Amino acid sequence: MSTDTAFTEAAQAVRAHGATGPIDCAIVLGTGLGGLADQLEDAIRIPYAAIPGFPAGGVSGHARQLCIGRLEGRTVLIYQGRAHYYEGGDPGVMRVPLGMLGELGAPPLILTNAAGSLKPQMPPGSLAVITDHINLNGPNPLVGDSGDGRFVPMVDAYDPALRAGLMRAATAEGLSLGEGVYMWFSGPSFETPAEIRMAQVMGADLVGMSTVPEVILARRQGLRVAGLSIVTNMGAGLHGGAPHHDETKDVAGRAAADLARLLRAFLRSL
Repeated sequence: MSTDTAFTEAAQAVRAHGATGPIDCAIVLGTGLGGLADQLEDAIRIPYAAIPGFPAGGVSGHARQLCIGRLEGRTVLIYQGRAHYYEGGDPGVMRVPLGMLGELGAPPLILTNAAGSLKPQMPPGSLAVITDHINLNGPNPLVGDSGDGRFVPMVDAYDPALRAGLMRAATAEGLSLGEGVYMWFSGPSFETPAEIRMAQVMGADLVGMSTVPEVILARRQGLRVAGLSIVTNMGAGLHGGAPHHDETKDVAGRAAADLARLLRAFLRSL
């Protein structure tokens, strides 16, 4: 099956579950952040297993269902959970879920995640908008793609206009929103203190195990993308940082209300 056919089949399955009309915004919710999907009005909820090409399996803190409904007067598509490279070694595991958006009107895409901070001014519980990323893992989800479209420019991969809109929304809500460069580590083990020191030298402000492959895949489809991190811990060895998954879920869950406020304000401004 061609990639384009897979995108079409996934979109057809979503429509068959009752999703009609244009999507105003798509949002991927990271670890511990699935609660925003519960705020949708008149929501349609579709298990990933019911959509061709969507990932199976799961990670604690990720519900793995697609939710479409109304929020702040906008039609919003929410991925309640994502699949990660570390689950099966495929950096393109989110290819069909994100590629499908082109069949649904190519709405702007907001990717959220739980991240470690390398900056004392962005402590656990903080929100940050991603300005750029560093990928030293090696895997690229476009390996094996064909045609000149695979040579995707990555300047302003994190759309400046969307970033500015998120900043304005944070100001309107009285929320502090940091910003920084996100460095992708494959996981599932957390980074070592030495790797965190390397990331600092290379200019990273945040570290995590997701988002970067999704940005590349989304830009391949011409989607406008923004990235938001909830800081759940300090990087290993920094200010007592010794990250673990329970901490990630706990802090993300407590900060999720601020993320929801930010995203709702952003949706109002669209």
